[in-house]
Amino acid sequence: MGVESLKAASTPTGSVFLSYASQDAEAAQRICAALRLAGVEVWFDQSELKGGDAWDQQIRERIHDCRLFIALISAHTEARDEGYFRHEWKLAVERTHHMSDKKPFLVPVVIDDTREQGASVPDKLHEVQWTRLRGGETPPAFVERIRRLLSPELSPVSAVSGAASAIREPVYLSWHSRLALLMMVGVAMVAAGYVALDQLVLSKRPAQAGHALTPAAQTAATAQTIIPEKSIAVLPFADMSEKHD
Repeated sequence: MGVESLKAASTPTGSVFLSYASQDAEAAQRICAALRLAGVEVWFDQSELKGGDAWDQQIRERIHDCRLFIALISAHTEARDEGYFRHEWKLAVERTHHMSDKKPFLVPVVIDDTREQGASVPDKLHEVQWTRLRGGETPPAFVERIRRLLSPELSPVSAVSGAASAIREPVYLSWHSRLALLMMVGVAMVAAGYVALDQLVLSKRPAQAGHALTPAAQTAATAQTIIPEKSIAVLPFADMSEKHD
């Protein structure tokens, strides 16, 4: 695609930018076709852009103007330390620095078995929900999710919550989320154990207090706690004489 045709395919405001490695063009095409069929505007270049100030400026403008940025992640992106798609990812992440955290923008999509944990992507992509569209096969639920995220009638909060319920793909937590979840579970278990132990100790105290002790037993118990090891015991005197005098 030349520069002139690229200008002709100018992305309207509110559209979707589809970023992918050249090896994943077929999967990207499937996703693009499904979204366009539903009336979603998608900027999709059928060849990976390379070099040149004109190309770079055009890409910057598209990423700056789009409403959503879909990053296709795969074994191909993992295998490549360099690629224009990585430049696109960084431009998209830079744009989020000027956005509210509630504004949906980045949409990571995995098209194969690549695992989220340890994936070679910007940290910002680990902070949002990932979706799996194997081979680029795009179910209606994903299309509806994108439509909701683009809808100006929905607030950012409702759009994000609606997206989670709209798509029935497995939710893959990032390693940051997993660590936080494990920490919360550990704290909850320790707190529950402490409460159970405290209740057990308290339950024994009334039972011990319920046994009434005789005065002699109370005296003996008290003596055991306060009489030193070397001491003199004074016992009550019993008058055994006949006249008791």
